[in-house]
Amino acid sequence: MTSQSIHNKDDTLAVVTRYHQAWRERNLEGILCCYHNDIHYHDFFQNKVFTQTDIKQYIAQGLSSAEIEHLAPIRADGDTAFIEYRIRLQGDKGAASFRASEAITVQDGLIIRIHEYATLVAKPSEKTVKNHSLARLGLSTRQVASMSEDVRKFIQQPSVLTQAELNLQHVADATGYSRNQLSFLFNQVFGARFLQIINEQRIAWVLEQLQSNIPATMDQLAFAAGFNSVSVFYKYFRQVTGKSPKAYINALGSLSARARS
Repeated sequence: MTSQSIHNKDDTLAVVTRYHQAWRERNLEGILCCYHNDIHYHDFFQNKVFTQTDIKQYIAQGLSSAEIEHLAPIRADGDTAFIEYRIRLQGDKGAASFRASEAITVQDGLIIRIHEYATLVAKPSEKTVKNHSLARLGLSTRQVASMSEDVRKFIQQPSVLTQAELNLQHVADATGYSRNQLSFLFNQVFGARFLQIINEQRIAWVLEQLQSNIPATMDQLAFAAGFNSVSVFYKYFRQVTGKSPKAYINALGSLSARARS
């Protein structure tokens, strides 16, 4: 191995390390500054290629606070570096994740080619979801992470969550994502159907009201949370807490009494 190839390897490693540090920091300008004017980003998850004309929008849509975990140190060979990482997408039924690898080519101190390959691994079964079915969503791996954050923040707003008429189409209209994209998110990432996630979040809201000593009956809280049926409310309450509403209130009262003594 010549000294020139070692120098190229070290330069490549430095560029790619700086690039992925910018990703960790969600630094859009820092990421874009690492790209050559002739950048070609091959996203095989979407089966698309992004160039200087559309790379900024593509990257901006993929920035999220999802955890990025490197599975191995960055490896460099001449002007090409190889990385492997996992993007964790926190869901209500565990955490789905993308396993991804990239081959990154550096020229003149800038990144000129990226080949990104990714598969979704769904928890808790560790079942790999077929990529061809995901490609139709029109989202990259990082864009799915961003969608996860957008939707979670939206549905956790009390003013949204407690709407009795809330449905998947309302979420689609408010967030700009399609029904197909949202169905995938709830079923594969969050790990449950839309209505199940919403009703479990509503129970969490009711529990907050109970702990705040809100003066209301249980049935009143059920309807205030967005439930249209008391029986459905009781079903989900027991699923989430493991207790009936009456047993939960009794246990909560016992804890309060012990805290005061």
